[in-house]
Formats: sequence, C-alpha cells, structure tokens
Amino acid sequence: MKGWVSVPSTSSIPVHRLPARSTSRLSITGAPFILRDFDHWKAYRDSKLFRDIAKGYEDKTKHKIVAILYYGQRHVTANKEIKKPEDMKGMKLRVPPAPLFLMFTKSVGANATPIAFAEVYLALQQGTVDGQENPLPTIMAKKFYEVQSHIMLTGHITESLVTIVGGARLVRSSRTPTRRSSRMSSTQASAKSTDQIRASELKLADEFRKLGKTVVEVDREAFRKAAVPLHNDASAGAGWSQAEYDALQALK
Repeated sequence: MKGWVSVPSTSSIPVHRLPARSTSRLSITGAPFILRDFDHWKAYRDSKLFRDIAKGYEDKTKHKIVAILYYGQRHVTANKEIKKPEDMKGMKLRVPPAPLFLMFTKSVGANATPIAFAEVYLALQQGTVDGQENPLPTIMAKKFYEVQSHIMLTGHITESLVTIVGGARLVRSSRTPTRRSSRMSSTQASAKSTDQIRASELKLADEFRKLGKTVVEVDREAFRKAAVPLHNDASAGAGWSQAEYDALQALK
C-alpha cells in the first residue's frame, strides 16, 4: 500500500527510506545485548518508553509509527566453536555496515567485514570471511549452514521492524473513516508475525542439529559484559539518553 513502509529500528536501512538523524533513539533495542530476552522485548513493545521514543520520531518527521514487529535474534555462524568473546578476537565477521552491528564487533574484537547480502554465501564458501551473523530463519532460508559448521546462539542483537505511515497519507486518511481500522490491522498483523517468527526461532536450533550442525550455547553473560561499556558511547553508535537506557533496563 502506497505510503506504508516497514523499516528496521536498528537504522540499518537506506537513508532515503528513513533519515538516520531521526532514528538514533528509535534504534535503542538494536544495541548488542541491550535486551535480556524475548520477554524484555515484549515489555519494551508495550511500554511508555517505546511510545515516547516513537512520538519523538513522529514529531520530527510528521510520519506515524503504528506498530512494532519482532524480527528475531541474530546469531553468529563460523567453522569453529565460539563460547566467549575472546574466541572472536581477530575473526573476519560479515556484518551490515551500520553502527550498532559495528558496536558488536568492537565489543568482541572481531574485524567487521561488510559484504553485500547476496554475496555472503559465496564469501563464506571461499573463506573471504570467517563467519556471519543473522537470525536463525535467515540462516536456514539462505542455507548459510551449508558452508558453516557451527551455529552459536549468541542472540547478540534483537531486531525489530516498525510500521510507519507517511505524513502525506496521514493527511489524506484523516479525512476518511479508514485510519483507525488501518492502524488496528497493522498492529494485529505485527503481533501475529511476531508470534510466528518467535515460534520458528524456537524450533530451528533442533532442525540445525538434525542437519548435522554443531549448535553452541555460548556464555551470554560474558558477551553482555563486553558490550555494556559501549551501550551509552555515542562514538560507538549510541544515540539515546542515559535516562532512556535506564528506563529500558528497568522494564520487566
């Protein structure tokens, strides 16, 4: 539908789709290990904090955020076992060229290697990079497991999509009775997709094991401790306030 777009709240999107200057606060949940788990993400989705941050974006852009969708936790794959941050030191890791992904590689001492998504499989196969990171459904769909022996359940970044109505459409829809029903439909669709993606995630580790892959439970607390010092570092990509960060951490 013209005027509606879904964009990652991590800001790893083309600037012409959503201006980066407007998304730094919106991307707060995309920092590595800033969320504890899926329940923490849900608490944020339903929180006043999210509504306040969304309003800040809306006031700047005159667009409207009508829903947020869980897009999955990102996990590392490689041809070796990784249990703790030190195991990634010097590793050539394919990541998108966006600040919060680079925050992750910086926290573990890996060498960030931006490669076009369409070329990742070949890069892994040829050894151009040592590993990559993506949600489990993507690892399965793109068959990265064919050229990587180990899947580490790092869950280092929790991705979201926000559904946005363009300002021009808001003006037009305000004159019709469809605006509220469209927003409700978007919210319901996002909730349903969230449940489906989460259910898929919970099944896929066993599916990879059946395919002969080594699925590794990492020391997530060690990874979290490595990332925390960067969470409020503006030079590392943090664009939110300390108060917003504290409010996120306090959510139950």
